[in-house]
Amino acid sequence: MNTLRMAGLAFCAALCLDGPAAVAQTNLAPVTVTTQAYVSRHGGYLISGDFRVDARMPWVVFPAQALVKDDILSVQPVHLQDDEYLVLQECATANCSQAAIVRVWDADGAAGEVQNSENRIWIRHENKYWIWLKRLPEVGGFACAQCGTHFTSFERDSPPLMLIPDGQLTAYDKPALAAAERAAPVPVQSTRHEGSTYVVPDQGGSTVRIRRMHAAN
Repeated sequence: MNTLRMAGLAFCAALCLDGPAAVAQTNLAPVTVTTQAYVSRHGGYLISGDFRVDARMPWVVFPAQALVKDDILSVQPVHLQDDEYLVLQECATANCSQAAIVRVWDADGAAGEVQNSENRIWIRHENKYWIWLKRLPEVGGFACAQCGTHFTSFERDSPPLMLIPDGQLTAYDKPALAAAERAAPVPVQSTRHEGSTYVVPDQGGSTVRIRRMHAAN
């Protein structure tokens, strides 16, 4: 059993367990953010940095309170390396054995077409969402000067914790790309709070700043 499959099994198992952190994600009843730690108010929104990393799935950052319709999720990657891709996924099946990509960021910003802000995601339906970091082969060595410097197109549906590029660039260095796809995501090294912002630094020098904005009324 390869490393990525083990990661995916651990991920699905952790979401189905009855521990306190898992309950917040499994129970999708409407959630109202009240006066918690790491919460501020601005422009009619409660802004919360209440995110978690569970020891059973150390690659994944997830909201401690389930995201609900019309929340705004702010994800700001800073100084991603050329081989790093930050991924926001959501469950596509009831048991999360399949997932859907919501957004991917690379060192140049959000990949693909994005309406409005590339770092803010309007949550259109209540679901389980999670954020993770993946390393793929650097594109600079490929013999395609017109293709850009990063993968920008990905299969939307896949098992959780998988990022599968598609498009023209996938024709180059297929063995390295296949090996990277099978590899586990980058484990979270540390986290901290800066007020109502959840900060996730990476050992490679990049940082991700995450906030959830929920209508105060």
